[in-house]
This record gives sequence, structure tokens and C-alpha cells, in this order.
Amino acid sequence: MSMLSVNNIEVVYNHVILALHGVTLDVEQGKIVSLLGANGAGKSTTLKACSNILPAERGEITKGSVHFDGQNNEGMQPTELVKNGCIQVLEGRLVFRNLTVEENLLSGSFIRENRAQAKEDLEKVYTYLPRLAHVKDSVAGYTSGGEQQMLAMGRALMSRPTLMLLDEPSMGLSPQIVEEIFQIVETLNKEGMTFLIAEQNATVALRYADSAYVIENGRVVMKGAAKELLARDDVKEAYLGLGEEGRVNFRDV
Repeated sequence: MSMLSVNNIEVVYNHVILALHGVTLDVEQGKIVSLLGANGAGKSTTLKACSNILPAERGEITKGSVHFDGQNNEGMQPTELVKNGCIQVLEGRLVFRNLTVEENLLSGSFIRENRAQAKEDLEKVYTYLPRLAHVKDSVAGYTSGGEQQMLAMGRALMSRPTLMLLDEPSMGLSPQIVEEIFQIVETLNKEGMTFLIAEQNATVALRYADSAYVIENGRVVMKGAAKELLARDDVKEAYLGLGEEGRVNFRDV
């Protein structure tokens, strides 16, 4: 069953710039789906179309539709989608730099009426993300990039989502921290959460995903099971930089 269904959407910015050209994808409940592509390919725009935050950047869906949990997203406010269980962790983390880590986390529960329940969820977030428990009283702007990425994810968890849209979670992070981030994703997924992850780091994204889509210039050009895509020579050459016999291909660099 598809939790998220994107049906042939076109997205235009400023009534002029066509950013997406008929993008279609499905995210099944309980799965991890990766959206791969180079910088500027349309990954972030696709996620923003799913979470209905395009109008904040003067963008709009001019064709097609997006359905979350069987319901058409058209006309919904982003806060409504968050209440229904769909939340996006934006590229660049965007934590409240002058607030403490714990204050940032609690800000993610603003849609919740039961404050006692929010405190329970806070402890659960610390269980998933133990690094945050050690820096909970620190000012968020002084924490590391990895801690800020975990903080952004923890803040999203405070709204009790069923679908999390992650935009470039590996950006600017060391390989060790990237592995840690994706292991957290894997743990949350095993407990029932669904993920759509936009990533340039194809290697790690395909290792943890169930399926993947490749987007170029606003169009989906490839889709399939993650393991199958990881084994394909054209994917290796285009996204991992490896040609025949493991030779590094610098042609397009």
C-alpha cells in the first residue's frame, strides 16, 4: 500500500521556471525509498511538493497531484500534513541556533496538546539519539554538524510522524556520522516509520533503502530495487564514479 503517491507532477517557480517535469513516484508503507540525483536535479523540490511548503518559495504544483495516506494534499496547509503524520527535515538542518538542544526538540511538539505526552516522547527521542541527551542543555548553534542533523530529526520525531521526508541528511558530515545517521533511520524504520530520502550520496543511500528513484533535470530517469540499482554499471559510473573494472571515471567531473 502506498503511503505517499506522487502522480505526474509539474512544479513551477515564480510562474516562469519549470523545475519538475512529470515526476511520478510511490513510497510504500514501512519502506525506505531514496531519491537520488545531482545538486539541482529536483530532489528538494520534489520533497517540498510532498510537504506543501512550495508556496513559501513562490513555487506551485501546476499539474498532477500528491496523495498522502490516500488523501489529496491539494489545498492543505503544511501544519495539517504534520498533524496527519507527514513531516520534512529540510536540507541544512535549520535548527534554532539560539535555543538549547532540548528547547529545539520541544518546539517540534507545538502541534501537540498533551504536554505530559510530549515529555514522554522527549525521553524516547533521547533513547534513539543518545548524543542529544549529552548536549541537551547546550546552545544548538554551538553543537557539531552531526548533532544538528540528529537534532533536526529528533525535532521532527516529536510530532509523531508516520512518514519522514529527509533532505540531504549526509550533507557536510563525515562518513562515520553519515553511517550513524542512516543507522538511526534503519532503527526507526524497523519500528514502523516510512522514509523518503533525497540524497547525493548514492552509496550509503542505496545500501539502506528498499527502492530508489534517480532524478535528472526535473525528470525521473530510473527506478528500481536499491540492490539492483547499486549493482548496475551505469549507476556506478554516473553516481559512484566507477567504470569498468573499478576504474575511476573523471570524464564528467
